[in-house]
Amino acid sequence: MNFSTLLRMMRFWPPFWGAGISVKSFKRDGTQIIVQMKMRFWNKNYVGTHYGGSMYSMTDPFYMLMLMNLLGKGYIVWDKSASIRYKIPAKGTIYARFELSHEQVEKIRLEVNEAKKIESEFLIPITDEEGKVVAEVKKILTIIKK
Repeated sequence: MNFSTLLRMMRFWPPFWGAGISVKSFKRDGTQIIVQMKMRFWNKNYVGTHYGGSMYSMTDPFYMLMLMNLLGKGYIVWDKSASIRYKIPAKGTIYARFELSHEQVEKIRLEVNEAKKIESEFLIPITDEEGKVVAEVKKILTIIKK
C-alpha cells in the first residue's frame, strides 16, 4: 500500500474512527500531514472538553509513519516515549500539524548512518480553530540503521 492510500485509510482505523480523528490533508511527498478531530458527544470528557486520550491519539503514529516513508526500508523507526501537556481547555475542532523538511530528513539520515541508532524529539502543538495552542505533545522516536 502506498503512503497516500495509507493516510486516506487511517480514518477507518478503529482508534481513529471511534474518536472522530481524520487526516484532513497531506502533501504527497510525505513531508506534511494535518490531522483534525471534531468535537462529538463521544469524545467529550465529563466537563465538556476534548478527552485527553483522544487528543494524544491524534498525534500518535504520524512522525513514525512519515520517517518510515521518507527514510525508506533501510531504517527502523519506533516510538520511544511521549508526553502531553494541556494548555487550555479544548473545544470545537482541533488540529495537529506534522512537518518534516527534506533537510531534516537528510540530517536524520546522516546522523543514523554515523551512529547506527539515534533518538529524535518532535514537539507537536495541538491547536483550536482560532490557532490557539490547546496542548503540546512531545514525542521521542528511536531510529536505527538496519
